[in-house]
Amino acid sequence: MALSNSQSVRDIIKEKKSKNSTNQIIEKLIPGILFILALISILTTVGIVLTLIFETITFFNRVSIVEFFTSKEWYPFFENNASYGIIALVSGTLLITVIAIIVAVPIGLAAAIFLSEYASDRTRRIVKPILEVLAGIPTIVYGFFALTFVTPLLQTLIPDLPLFNALSPGIVVGIMIIPMIASLSEDAMSSVPNSMREGALALGATKFEVTMKVILPAAMSGIVASFVLGISRAIGETMIVSLAGGATPKLTFDPTESIQTMTAYIVQVSSGDAGYGTTIYYSIYAVGITLFLFTLILNLIAQYISRRFREEY
Repeated sequence: MALSNSQSVRDIIKEKKSKNSTNQIIEKLIPGILFILALISILTTVGIVLTLIFETITFFNRVSIVEFFTSKEWYPFFENNASYGIIALVSGTLLITVIAIIVAVPIGLAAAIFLSEYASDRTRRIVKPILEVLAGIPTIVYGFFALTFVTPLLQTLIPDLPLFNALSPGIVVGIMIIPMIASLSEDAMSSVPNSMREGALALGATKFEVTMKVILPAAMSGIVASFVLGISRAIGETMIVSLAGGATPKLTFDPTESIQTMTAYIVQVSSGDAGYGTTIYYSIYAVGITLFLFTLILNLIAQYISRRFREEY
């Protein structure tokens, strides 16, 4: 019996050693695997950026960089008198973005205030996932929604509104980014400690005053960061503006006119309107790197705001 117990203990020790050895191997392998995965994402980013830079250099060897940034006309498909003025595409992109922000910021912020300060836990658990479902709808569906529903609806109010215009896709892009602004702003407001709410209420403030004068300022860094990320998302939107915005690159700030954004132009050329190696082909990289710089600057601004105005509780 004693021998049997001794063997049993030895087996247990061996088993433990074997398990420890396996765990040690796994512990050594996991950091390496995670490092390789992180390295792949970094190298992918570097590869994309380098591709953009090299192809853009090829484009600027054929087209003057001064013309690219100063010309107001974008007519790359003209055979004898092609013009590459990015301002026309930038104005279309900014017009869509401004309309989207006008729609998304008040609605998204109001939804965030309701969910954070007025809704019960049960209501919040039901409403917030429903709101976030909007973020899961494919953008191609949003595009057809803008073209087949929102535009005809707007035409009942504005009879002269053309089928392709900036107003309809701008509104729908705003609807699309509402969940981002609402969810991130609600998270920022919910992170404000209850002691601040209770302190303000104890001083005689109403619930609305607590929300506007205590909670909103305290959560301002997260709220503004959600706005900036929403703007960045609106600038990069592709399918909605491609379907409902038209393909008329022009320097205009009239929302009832047909426009073309940077992303819509890239889609147009990429769908077969230009042959490989042509100047038009390389122009999509120049437009792409311009778009990349726009979104990069906005993301850097969002990070700066988050760090600069972050409140530690």
